[in-house]
Amino acid sequence: MKNSWRNAFLLLLTLLATVGRAVAQTADTPEMADALRQSGKIYVVVAVILIVVIGLIGYLISLDRKVSRLEKEIR
Repeated sequence: MKNSWRNAFLLLLTLLATVGRAVAQTADTPEMADALRQSGKIYVVVAVILIVVIGLIGYLISLDRKVSRLEKEIR
């Protein structure tokens, strides 16, 4: 159980570091990003990305629990 939380935390930390690096490189913002920001649709894009990432993390945690349960049954 502790191991799965640690793995999920490390995955989240890696994703945040990647996003942070991408945000730091916004010297030349594309026209599409400006258009999305002006129309307010950028928040929809960010929300969808967050939902997908949270869903993937939840799926990985549930999968890890199932595998751990199966490993305990085998032992």
